[in-house]
Amino acid sequence: MKIGIFDSGIGGVSVLHEALEHLPDEEYIFYADTDHVPYGLKTSDQIIEYVDEIIAFFVKEQASAVVIACNTATAVAAEYVRSKYDIPIIGMEPAVKPALRNAAAPIGGDNTSTDKESGRVLVMATPVTIRENKLHSLLERIDTEHKVDLLPMPELVRFAENEIFEDEEVEGYIRKQISDFDTDRYSEVVLGCTHFTFFRNAIRNAFGRNIDLIDGNEGTVRHLADVLGLKYQTSGQTSDLIREASEDTSDTIRRTADVEYYISGRKALKEDLDRFTRLHERLNQLQDNL
Repeated sequence: MKIGIFDSGIGGVSVLHEALEHLPDEEYIFYADTDHVPYGLKTSDQIIEYVDEIIAFFVKEQASAVVIACNTATAVAAEYVRSKYDIPIIGMEPAVKPALRNAAAPIGGDNTSTDKESGRVLVMATPVTIRENKLHSLLERIDTEHKVDLLPMPELVRFAENEIFEDEEVEGYIRKQISDFDTDRYSEVVLGCTHFTFFRNAIRNAFGRNIDLIDGNEGTVRHLADVLGLKYQTSGQTSDLIREASEDTSDTIRRTADVEYYISGRKALKEDLDRFTRLHERLNQLQDNL
């Protein structure tokens, strides 16, 4: 089965990585729309136009389903393309539900111990994701105690696209953005953009303590498996295979699985494939540090 996954840039590699780990027997097309990154600063009409073109591309490539590996594109364009195309289109939303569950859970599983202060949740996302009604409607339904705060983090997309993940400038930016919040009150941070998964270390460093970081990647891949009737494998060999591939980038990342990579509709070149290999390897390293 051929599955299309796309993002405004490289952030969606984190969703592809999750899919390769847990649905390793499928074929994938990954599409990074780097010509138009960042979506988080574009108008809604522009985003709908980009997403429409990408879904049409996947239909032409005979994809059985498409994952919009972008919270911003989902918020703006998912409803439109679902009404237009007759294939399953899986979107993403910030993982607020599991974050609120975690925030409410007592430490140690009893009702007497808690180290989570007031258990607030901070959602980091792009300005468009925060602006759109989709997220606010979700919060109205599930954030009945008003524990969730929203924080736009547009510069993290730029840092990610330049592969700057752990740097004083990155951590300084994160510290500046969270400086208006009493960070001791937060137990959960929702990574509401697929680019943000690459910054787990920098975000924890900026908070100065261990904090729960939650993205929507696992839930999205589980939903994809359910929609397509696929077996979600709880563990896989993809990480080890990607490590092997990264040792020899002249033999492209296609060694790891049946994946085709495109850059805004153009077949990925050697330097693009090398970049994707580096990104997969970083995700392996972050997983090892969990």
